[in-house]
Amino acid sequence: MQKILLTFIVMLVLNFQPKTYEPVVVLELFTSQGCSSCPAADDLLGTVKIHYNSNVIPLSYHVDYWNYIGWNDPFSSKIFTQKQRVYNSKFSSRSIYTPQVVVNGQDHFVGSREHTLKSKIKEYLNISSSNQVVLDAKQTSDKAIAFNYAINGDLKDKSLRIALVIEERITSVKRGENRNRVLKNANVVVAESHFDLDSNSGNGTITIPDLVESDDELRLVAIIENSQYDITGASQVKL
Repeated sequence: MQKILLTFIVMLVLNFQPKTYEPVVVLELFTSQGCSSCPAADDLLGTVKIHYNSNVIPLSYHVDYWNYIGWNDPFSSKIFTQKQRVYNSKFSSRSIYTPQVVVNGQDHFVGSREHTLKSKIKEYLNISSSNQVVLDAKQTSDKAIAFNYAINGDLKDKSLRIALVIEERITSVKRGENRNRVLKNANVVVAESHFDLDSNSGNGTITIPDLVESDDELRLVAIIENSQYDITGASQVKL
């Protein structure tokens, strides 16, 4: 009788333990084509994209506060600048800076520090995710992408972020701190939408902005984050 009771208690405890899923590492680089310190971080992000598997998702967010120097970064957005400010408020940072990398919404450091970046990737690849995202997407026209998603794990106080990225773009910079340089940017976020989660599955669309060119290779990224902007799961698909 005691053995049966013990088995029942063990099963009950296991059923109430939160499920975990394969680790995912999302690297969000805040950068600018107008910042002379940024190309090294941009190159490092491109290297990460090549040498790590799909569980490591590098994203490049171009901020707009360097545009005043003379080069208007075509990927820059005040929305991404505000996104960086929200993170820095979370981290109690006194000022924003580039290049900055944020890892899973929980750690940040100067984006050109290769040793720190690799160390953090290794660290977070040993931490299970509390959510799993299955993403399917299809470009339905030259202006829109339709997607479906299914999410495993607890959704309480969590939201879905969908990012559209250009896999790679080369730009000849004419002015500013990087004038006369040819810059390569990888996984550049060009559109982003947020969705409240009231179900484990759903669908939606995201608009393709005009700056996307016909020969650009695109990727869609789905990110689950909690109310503290910690990333709890993510996945990506090529289009």
